[in-house]
Amino acid sequence: MSRTVQCALLKREAEGLDRPPYPGPLGQRIFNEVSKEAWSRWVKHQVMLLNEYRLSPVDPKARAFLEGEMEKFLFGGDAAKPEGYVAPK
Repeated sequence: MSRTVQCALLKREAEGLDRPPYPGPLGQRIFNEVSKEAWSRWVKHQVMLLNEYRLSPVDPKARAFLEGEMEKFLFGGDAAKPEGYVAPK
């Protein structure tokens, strides 16, 4: 039986993650408050940010930027979108 969480992004109960997807307290918060569907949405958004901003995941500045964006995206902040971004219909 899968566990459910009250998802901070989707604003409804949904299937929870199997384990914390990120280290530390932020990873535990994500595990407790973010659904699999919301995490999947973040992963797609993160790939867009990596590609559009040409970020390297090994660069500490890029990692700090992505961590901040992840928190904003998942917990209701204003997550970054590349200049000229048009949402798909």
